[in-house]
Amino acid sequence: QVHLEESGGGSVQAGGALRLSCVASGNTPSIHCMAWFRQGPGKDREGVAYIYTSNGYTTYGGSVRGRFVISQDSADKRIYLHMNGLKPEDAARYYCAADHRCPNGPWYQRSWPYYGEGTQVTVSS
Repeated sequence: QVHLEESGGGSVQAGGALRLSCVASGNTPSIHCMAWFRQGPGKDREGVAYIYTSNGYTTYGGSVRGRFVISQDSADKRIYLHMNGLKPEDAARYYCAADHRCPNGPWYQRSWPYYGEGTQVTVSS
């Protein structure tokens, strides 16, 4: 079993920056990929960023590419989401996800076995 806990959300003005953090506990050695998702009011879940923790490979959702960066601290089994150039449309609840298996294919569409409770990000214009 894996427990995920996010932190770092808050309120910022458009153009500002935030850093989200997600720490994993439990059966962490078996985790091989992690990701950030978000869901705004009335919107579908959106894949934000993905990291294959074994080799550091990363990929991003199209709406955040070039503005957000996902990184990891392998020793702590922690990932970060560095968000720059925030826009009002980035406002959402951001969730961390983890999996033991990392199948090929669209990571942002499949179901993940572990999610955190999320952290809220508000962006004012």
